[in-house]
Amino acid sequence: MENKIKKCSTWNISQFGVENMEEPLGCYEVIVIGAGHAGVEAALASARLGCRTAMFTISLDQIANMPCNPSIGGTAKGHLVREIDALGGEMGKAADATFIQSRMLNRGKGPAVHSLRVQADRVAYHCYMKQVCEQEPNLDIKQGEVVEILTENGAVCGIRTRLGTVYATRAVVISTGTYLRGLIHVGEASYQSGPDAALPSIQLSESLRALHVPLRRFKTGTPCRVHRRSIDFDKLERQDGDPDIVPFSFASDASRMQNRVSCYIAYTNAQTHAVIRANLHRSPMYSGRIEGVGPRYCPSIEDKIVRFPDKERHQLFVEPMGLNTDEYYLQGMSSSLPEEVQLAFLRTIVGLEHVEIMRPAYAIEYDCCDPTALSPSLEFRGLHGLFGAGQFNGSSGYEEAAAQGLMAGINAARLVQGKEPVILDRGTAYIGTLIDDLVTKGCNEPYRMMTSRSEYRLILRQDNADQRLSRIGHSIGLLSEERYAALRAKETAISREIKRVQHCNIAPSDAFADFLTNHGTTPLTTGCKLADLIRRPQLGYSMLAPFDPDRPVLPEDVGQQVELEIKYAGYIEKQLAQVAQMRGLEEKLLPNDADYSQVRGLRLEAAEKLNRQRPINIGQASRISGVSPADISVLLVWLSQRGKQNAAEV
Repeated sequence: MENKIKKCSTWNISQFGVENMEEPLGCYEVIVIGAGHAGVEAALASARLGCRTAMFTISLDQIANMPCNPSIGGTAKGHLVREIDALGGEMGKAADATFIQSRMLNRGKGPAVHSLRVQADRVAYHCYMKQVCEQEPNLDIKQGEVVEILTENGAVCGIRTRLGTVYATRAVVISTGTYLRGLIHVGEASYQSGPDAALPSIQLSESLRALHVPLRRFKTGTPCRVHRRSIDFDKLERQDGDPDIVPFSFASDASRMQNRVSCYIAYTNAQTHAVIRANLHRSPMYSGRIEGVGPRYCPSIEDKIVRFPDKERHQLFVEPMGLNTDEYYLQGMSSSLPEEVQLAFLRTIVGLEHVEIMRPAYAIEYDCCDPTALSPSLEFRGLHGLFGAGQFNGSSGYEEAAAQGLMAGINAARLVQGKEPVILDRGTAYIGTLIDDLVTKGCNEPYRMMTSRSEYRLILRQDNADQRLSRIGHSIGLLSEERYAALRAKETAISREIKRVQHCNIAPSDAFADFLTNHGTTPLTTGCKLADLIRRPQLGYSMLAPFDPDRPVLPEDVGQQVELEIKYAGYIEKQLAQVAQMRGLEEKLLPNDADYSQVRGLRLEAAEKLNRQRPINIGQASRISGVSPADISVLLVWLSQRGKQNAAEV
């Protein structure tokens, strides 16, 4: 084999345990296929953890592309971005560096559902991420289409490109997005393509099927882009960004950030709906030409009209694509109708009567895997070293993709390094909920993260993501010592201030009585602890500052955490008890070699699903669809008996 490793630089092919590979052009510990939001996070995580990594993309111009809306965050998605940042990922920093408008959603609701969302400059975001990847020392970026995954003895050993070039590797992360056998639909026209008229990846699906990776067909869509000059903004509702900007990254300086643009809101009407209904037969969704399953929570405009026939109007958001372009994006108006029909129904909307389409809307079908074939580390069971991430795993959205990419990259690197995988549970992070939902429950349509998917959302807030996850990011080597030291200082300040307000007395006074009355709460008749006042629904930590002369000068985020921890202490304690109960089940590990068909008392459906999905613990088993509480009771008894039997044999 010596004559076959000359091009592998300092890497020796024998390190890869490969005996029958043709001469590789290069050797990498981890190879990432795809350079979208999942691929970028996976490649950066692997490289930053010390693995020599290569990221392959069909086009370097598509790195971290935003083929749909150039926005980051939103309901529940903002939580994911905050968690990515707390673990040492890049998406939050990129969003802070390239945003043009920032808004905190759901401010009128409780803190558990507050979600940050920014409109980003599409080109600037791509350029930022491309340069970050280019400047990462352990990462090589390569333009090339990967057509085959090479394996030996059930383990990944390399990849082959369309040019016939072979690269050796010990782990592969597949993050192909919507490129895998991508098929575009616009009216009666259909053609093979990736998003934004990019080349699709066609042959890789054949290689995956040969490896018995279970594939299915999903569909998504994107609205058209229109020209700024053709929009009558005076007829639209203006939507400005928040004056008090909150960064995504805990390391960003909010004082240097500012809103640059306004967004706008428009509405469909009866005429719009009539045009769409009259042309439904021309939609590939309703003519039967689209095989893939589309996202329930992000339907096309024609699907909205059919599903909600009594609704008089639908909202759409008119949002800029960037600072150096006149393209605007019509969020909420994805469609696969013919281009002339798109133009006709758009021109029925007030403010868009003379709209000019620059890029028509389209639907795209693509191949993705059944995520129940994955372990919680995002490695395929039975295919050592093969990981999946992002839309390839059946999810939708940039943020869901980036979160999975980060975890797949971490675990691919740790696999190569002989370390245990990092698995976040449902009580630790939304990322844990996302991955557990995918690998345990699966998905029959593109999966979207929502706050309602988490049982523990009061403790999994976006504002405390750094306190929940930064220790993990630091311990595995992704988060810098500087960031970790800042977290420790913040936690010390929070703890000290909570103790102070719990002991600080405020005496009644005429001025304070007037203040309390004006805020709709009962005046004091005797002295009161400051913490008790903070607990009142009408009051908050910052509001009481004028009556708290000994208050130290603290960063705003510290004061926010003090208020939340005091105000919701009872609820938080209850959820922490629920998490502890859940973790008790997670600690009951199931054997890898179990044959559940031999477990007496298990129903046939439960045994079949347990054998197929191979849960790693009782907690995961309890969340598999078709496994009942009675089945879990049987498993617990069986596990206990098995443990006693093993102990007796020893």
